[in-house]
Amino acid sequence: MLAVHPMQRVVPQPSTLKDRVAPIVEQLETDMTSDLASELQARHTASVQIVEQAAEKAWSLFKDKDALNIEVKGLQDWVSNADKSVEDQIRAELSQAFPNDGIVGEEHGNVVGTSGYTWVIDPIDGTSNFVTGTPGWCVVLACVLDGQTVSAAICDPIAGETFTAVKGQGARLNGKAIQCSPVTAIDQGTLGLGHSTRVPADSTVNLLTALLNADGLFRRSGSGALDLAYVAAGRLIGFVEPHMNAWDCIAALLLIEEAGGQYEAYDMDTMLAKGGRVITACAGVYDEIHAMTDKAYN
Repeated sequence: MLAVHPMQRVVPQPSTLKDRVAPIVEQLETDMTSDLASELQARHTASVQIVEQAAEKAWSLFKDKDALNIEVKGLQDWVSNADKSVEDQIRAELSQAFPNDGIVGEEHGNVVGTSGYTWVIDPIDGTSNFVTGTPGWCVVLACVLDGQTVSAAICDPIAGETFTAVKGQGARLNGKAIQCSPVTAIDQGTLGLGHSTRVPADSTVNLLTALLNADGLFRRSGSGALDLAYVAAGRLIGFVEPHMNAWDCIAALLLIEEAGGQYEAYDMDTMLAKGGRVITACAGVYDEIHAMTDKAYN
């Protein structure tokens, strides 16, 4: 038996390398988690300011409709000098604040980063509304890390509304927490519905028919990002569009997730490269809307 002097204290020593290394690894993981949280919070705080400043610029251009130079990119697809100017401003501010981050934008080429973070920009979502002087457009900015959207900011300057979310921290509208609708039946609310020329018109007609036969209502605002944000805020019970680009939807899908809603899973690399289908709704009607959409689009 080990003899212990009354004034001595025996301190057990780690018997293996693993025992000695474990506390160090645990501290490193804690430090890394803290550093990651700080990095993300810094980016989110900056993104909200950047989006709101960009929305102010877009708002000033919107009020001077006669000065807009409008180009046709494709069928039902327009771009104006306002889109390009607003994206230029956002890119410049992001590059200055976070020079090692990647950037994906609707109107300009991609920038490959080295930090692991990638920004996804829609300078004006709802351009068809914007160029015709119609309210219902917004500025959108999402931040992606490790294949997940981790920060989102959407600003509608006409309504004076900024929707924000950080992954794991809930969704907010002008700083106040928001939640998806609590309804449990399609006939208790309105579904946002988009259409894409990539799919036959009959498919969207099929979905509309099924929705109306279920006593549901629908709306199409011309801005998918805003309609998705409205799902997060409980204003719409869901939203469906057969094809959306990443800049149109990934920011708002984070809002919906953080507000307690559900959406069809997607692969981030695929979404960034070529877009994809979007089905989302509050938890009480998601399964029904998903099944209805699957059947309509076959």
